[in-house]
Order: sequence, then structure tokens, then C-alpha cells
Amino acid sequence: MAGKEASTGGTTSQKGEAARARAEVGGVGSSADLVPDLWFGELAGERSDATCSAGVKRREGGGDGPARAGLKAPDKVRQLQITLYRKAKSKPEYRFWSLYGEVQRADVLAAAWRRVQANAGAAGVDGVSIEDLSADAQVEAAWLGALREELHRKTYRPAPVRRVKIPKASGGFRGLGIPTVKDRVVQMAVYLVLMPIFEADFHPRSFGFRPGRQAGQAVEAIREALRMGKTEVVDADLAQYFDTIPHRQLLWQVARRVSDGMILKFIKGWLRAPILEEEEGGGRRMRPNPCGTPQGGVISPLLANIYLHPLDEGVNDQCRQKPRMIRYADDLVILCRPGEGGEMKERLARWLQSRGLALNQTKTRVLQSRASGFEFLGFSFRWQQSKKGTPYVHTEPSPAAEQTLRERVRGLTRRPTTWRATGEVVREINQATRGWSNYFALAHHHRSFGQMNHFIAHRLRQWLWRKHGNPAGKYQRWPNHELFATYGLYYLPTTLG
Repeated sequence: MAGKEASTGGTTSQKGEAARARAEVGGVGSSADLVPDLWFGELAGERSDATCSAGVKRREGGGDGPARAGLKAPDKVRQLQITLYRKAKSKPEYRFWSLYGEVQRADVLAAAWRRVQANAGAAGVDGVSIEDLSADAQVEAAWLGALREELHRKTYRPAPVRRVKIPKASGGFRGLGIPTVKDRVVQMAVYLVLMPIFEADFHPRSFGFRPGRQAGQAVEAIREALRMGKTEVVDADLAQYFDTIPHRQLLWQVARRVSDGMILKFIKGWLRAPILEEEEGGGRRMRPNPCGTPQGGVISPLLANIYLHPLDEGVNDQCRQKPRMIRYADDLVILCRPGEGGEMKERLARWLQSRGLALNQTKTRVLQSRASGFEFLGFSFRWQQSKKGTPYVHTEPSPAAEQTLRERVRGLTRRPTTWRATGEVVREINQATRGWSNYFALAHHHRSFGQMNHFIAHRLRQWLWRKHGNPAGKYQRWPNHELFATYGLYYLPTTLG
């Protein structure tokens, strides 16, 4: 049984830990085929290098959360997650009371370290980087051993969070919290244990930062709701959601499923860790963190989903109008019948206010999708007529998403970069365009992709022309097919399959 297999490799003997796992986290004898892949937080088709505003926004909240495809889940960790998921799925009211022992298991900490290592990231307030620990296998092993000993002796304490400002696609800056590497590894270990429990509860119309789910599924869910006649849309924007989540209410939500005191203590410590802000001119300022969960923390996306889970259920399952709310982290739309959008917006605002949150009133709007389109997760949705006169929901990359890629390509092919090797520039262009293509290759992307191919080829041709001294006949010397076939420029697919 999975419960037996999941419980080896801990701090006690294999036989004793198997019994403990069955007794404390439960082993339900259902098939593993019914359990989703609980290891990966993003799919190969939703790469973190997708150059679009939505992709950037996802990464800002993700920290080391999603693992990169190719990092295999250790068997024992996988079995532990299956056991936890089955228990949570079979007993929706069960509170897990003994999880700390799983977090300090050697294999769980090693798996957490590998995921943090694979996601790289900057050093925290202590200046210790992933490169420092990875350079020597003995140093790495000793560091992990010391961390496990801290957890075993219960002397581990969260460090302050380093906060930096990063530019937003819409202008201005967004604060990004950078925990220390040690805190990221412990957060990842807790995430690996808690995620299967809450994953069993989460609503199927919540798509952000969840294993086996991606933006493309949210896009298809929106298209389906529109085709069902739910054409009035509440395009909602939550005001600084990650920065305003009330700690007490969030901890109460977590405690509905988890009663382990050490786990709750850790989460409280991470939430309330002081913020070390880096100011212009090189100065630093320490301030308390009375609310919010730092964007950049490993466990922040999971906590953000936990806090909005009651909203998912309330809108999708408990409203008499039967609207559909599609949510990706703090981005959400509510699709309802014509005439119901205004009431949905008011109810949403009241619900958020009662939980210490708020709508961004300047960006939140109610619209009739048949009259005007809308954008969500970098995609544009609008009703059009087919050649046969049949109305359909046309979905393609939004103008803002296209402009983001254009600006990226322009930056790589500016005049001052002509000193670089051609192959190096082409590789960087391809990295940007492949990620963008993988993310947006849905529905009616063909026209957009075709136009982008022409633009990218034009930019590379201009770059080559300048690099080689502005020779005559640049279109004959570097035609489009030559750039794609000989120079290896990536061709964004304009057909399905």
C-alpha cells in the first residue's frame, strides 16, 4: 500500500515510521492513479521564461515554489504526498496533527534543497547564496545536516526578509521579498508536506500555483463559460493582495486543516518576519510586517490560495445565479448571465472587505463581452463571427503581451549589440520566443504568431545588416527563410499540432 511505501526514510526505523505514517497521516487504499502529480508546480508548456506580463506576475509571487520540469520526485517523498492527499480527500474535516516529523525527514529536506537549488535565486539578508553551498559537496552535506539538527532540536528561527523593488510591466515597482536560502529550504519542506493536504480541498476553477494546472486551462474554462451564455464579466483586480492578507485570519484558515503546533509556529514566523528594505543610495531600513505574505517566499503562493479558497467555493458553488469564477492566484474574472454582473461585483467587494482585502476600484469593471472584449492572463477574449456567420470566442495574445515580446527582441537587437556573436544573439532571441510561444499557443494564435515571425525576422535582418557594414541587398542576402533555416531563428508555429 502507498501508506507503507510513503513512510520510509525518516528519523526512525523503516518499520516504525511506516506504522507512524499510517496512524498519523492515514493511508487510504485507493488507487494512485486517482492522485494528481503533486510534485511539479508548473508544466513544460507553461515556462517561467514566457515573456508576457502575466508570466512575470506569476513569477513574482512564486519564489522557489514551482519546480522545473526534469527534476524527478523522490519515490519516498512522492509516496508521502500520495498518503497525505488520500487522507485529506477522504476526510474533508480531518485536522493533521503530526506533520513536523515529516518536514525534518532527511529525504524531504534533500528534496526541498534540490528544488530550491534548481530554481536558483539571490541571497537573503545573511549573504549566503546557493552557489556558496553548491560549490562543494561536503559543504552542502554539512549544511543540510546542520539544518536538520536545528529542526530536530527546535532551534530554527526565521530570518528577516530582504526586500527589493522590481519594475512592473504596467509601470512603477513591485516589492519582492527574498528569504534566506535556509528559510527557503525549510519553507519548501513544509510546502511539500502541506501542499497535498490543501490540494485535496482546492476548487477545480482555481488554477494558479497548483500542480498539474496552468494558465491555458483557465483560458479554456473562460471560453467554455462564455459559450454557455455567461457573457457578462466582472473583470476584478485585487488591491495589493499579497501585501494585505491578514495574518490572524490566514493562520485560522491553515489551522482548519493543520493542528501541528510547530508547523503553525513556522508559518506565523515567516509571515511576521521583519522586512529589510533596500533604499536608494545603498541604505537599509528594517520594518515590521504586520500583514501580507512576501512575494518571493516559497510558501507564499500556497498561503495565498488557501486564503481565497472560501471565495472560490462561495462564488462557484453557493450563489443562486450560478456564476463561474476563474481564478489564477490573485487574478480573477466572474462570468455570469447578462444583468447579474453589478450584483456580483458588489458581493465580491463586501466579501473581500470582510476578510481585510479590497478591490482596486479603478481597475475592476463590469462589461458585456459581446460588446467589448477583455484581457486575462495575457490573453485577449472577444466575440467574432466565423466565415459561416457563427459567433465564437476569439482568443489570442493581448496587444500588451505582444508588445512585451517586441520590446524584448528590440533590446536584444539594438545597434550597440552588433559586437556580439550572431549565434549568441539568436540563442537569446529563441529563448524568449520559445517561452512566449509555449505559453500563448492556444486557440486562435496563428495570426499573432505569423506577425511576430515577420517582426522578429525583420529585427534580426536589420541587426545583421548593421553588423556587416550596411551592405546592399539585405533582403536578398538575409531573406526570412534563410534566417529560420540557416541561422536557426525559432519559428513560432502558425498551425496546430
